[in-house]
Amino acid sequence: MAKKHAVAAPMEALLAAELPDGAGWQFEPKWDGFRCLARRDGDEVTLTSKSGKPLARYFPEVVAMLRGLKAKQFLLDGELIIPVGDALSFDALQLRLHPAESRVRKLSNETPAELMLFDLLELDGTSITGLPLSRRREKLERFFQTNATPGLELSPITCDRKVALGWLERSGGALDGVIAKRADQDYRSGERAMIKVKQQRTADCVVGGFRYAEKKKEVGSLLLGLYDDDGLLHHVGFTSAIPAKDRPALTKKLEALIEPPGFTGSAPGGPSRWNTQRSVAWQPLKPVLIVEVRYDQVTDRRFRHGTGFLRWRPDKDPKQCTFDQLAPELRPSELKELFAA
Repeated sequence: MAKKHAVAAPMEALLAAELPDGAGWQFEPKWDGFRCLARRDGDEVTLTSKSGKPLARYFPEVVAMLRGLKAKQFLLDGELIIPVGDALSFDALQLRLHPAESRVRKLSNETPAELMLFDLLELDGTSITGLPLSRRREKLERFFQTNATPGLELSPITCDRKVALGWLERSGGALDGVIAKRADQDYRSGERAMIKVKQQRTADCVVGGFRYAEKKKEVGSLLLGLYDDDGLLHHVGFTSAIPAKDRPALTKKLEALIEPPGFTGSAPGGPSRWNTQRSVAWQPLKPVLIVEVRYDQVTDRRFRHGTGFLRWRPDKDPKQCTFDQLAPELRPSELKELFAA
């Protein structure tokens, strides 16, 4: 019978504006996936999310891959990722969280997930969390070499801040930013003991629509759009960071501009990682208002997260709000060359 272990909470990160300087830092890419603690005890394999929820039933191909490794007992810290074409797809990860096993099996065959490793916490029944990161990394590299197999990846590292800044500059698409860890530090389960930095960029967007707040009939969020080369306005995200004092007057201004269709390309409410049924709970606007927003990442020509409201741009023409102002997405095929630089 396999030995039972309490699943450790992963070490977490503090969000910072800049990468730390000075000696003793190890830098790693922040991958665009699901954080995962992967444990094997003989034939028993578990995958656990950052919040402590079990993930194994949603990623049977990863479970099978780990069960087939030479090592019989280990605890790994890593990221579940799904390469789709020449990109990493967070949407494909979200689709895996489905109640039907048949659906999960079908998706696991069509878009198999991989496990990107960045730490080793236990091996052969012995915890190594008390060792410094530099020593754990040496053991992780040996573990990876011994157990190399398709679907298992080793995240690159650097101790050169200039190289890490280059990664950060190119983040987006496959990368979600850069993580900084102390090379002499032990693994601090559940603590915010590492640093995460994301690239912050700005874009000027057309306000193609808005949604009302849930509890008040005033604007809750602005729906943002950008024009493509054919002159179609596509929904790319939203911002809800509108100062409360400005909302009543802004609501009146927006209501006076309600005019379909709002978006002439992709529109809000279609199938997404958040919903699968079409929603009409938004108001289309005449495309005349321009807002500058702050964003951190673009995936499939959409802002990956909500954006920060910066200012209105009455000086700009809506047709100037195009996709070419967005930072290019870094594709997995570019990573090897980038990390070797």
